[in-house]
Order: sequence, then C-alpha cells, then structure tokens
Amino acid sequence: MALTRQAMDRMMDVHFAFEMQDDVAGVLATLAPDVEHDIVGAPTGPTHGRDAAKPFYEALFADLADGSVQPLRRYYGEDFLVDESLWRGRAAGRPFGIDGRDRPLEFRLLHIIEFAEDNTISRENVWLDLAAIIQQLPQG
Repeated sequence: MALTRQAMDRMMDVHFAFEMQDDVAGVLATLAPDVEHDIVGAPTGPTHGRDAAKPFYEALFADLADGSVQPLRRYYGEDFLVDESLWRGRAAGRPFGIDGRDRPLEFRLLHIIEFAEDNTISRENVWLDLAAIIQQLPQG
C-alpha cells in the first residue's frame, strides 16, 4: 500500500524535529533497522543499519548548532519523497571537515527518502550545497 503524502510529511517533520533537538536516539528511531544512509561525498560512503548511521549524527550535532530546517519543495512518489530544504544555524565545530569558528551558516539540502512499509526511512540519500558552506566558512 502506498504511503500518503501526509504520512511522508509527518515522518520527515519528525525526523527534522529530532535533528533540531540534537536527539540522536530520536533520529535513529525514524530510520528502519537496516537503513541505507548515504551522505553523498562522505568518506565512509553509504552505510547500512542504524548503528552505522549513528556516528554521522553524533558528529553532525557536535558540528552544527541552533539549526532550523525550512522545507522549500517536496515531490512525492509511491514510497519515496524528494525534499529540498534550507538549513540555518551556526557552524559550532568542524562541519564537513571545515573549521566553523561558531559562524552563522545556511545551505540547501536535498533529501531523497525511501520509506519502508512501517513508514520508517529505509533509505536516506542527502546532497548538500558544499559550495555555499565553503563560501560562508572561508579558511585562513
């Protein structure tokens, strides 16, 4: 049975809410146990399972602070969602390997999300605007 747009929106909103609260356990609960977690460009490549995704979120929450996510566009399929959002907050640590120095930061994110039958996220594929991040966090 196909998920409704409302069910997909609810899951994404819950997922983002846990991210904004730096709640690793909450975020992981939105993922299927065997999730494929793919942050495009990450040195680890795609990971599989909640335990493998956990270090990414722990590092992310240490590196980014006071974040908010503003959805810009969403596109829907039978069991997937494409979400374009704008993230705003502070680069408190070393986000994506770049020294943040607690500076303000905003960048676009593109999530391609596939859902399992129980509405959890079975695949999270994330693309981020690294050029915007580098431009806002010049080094030197």
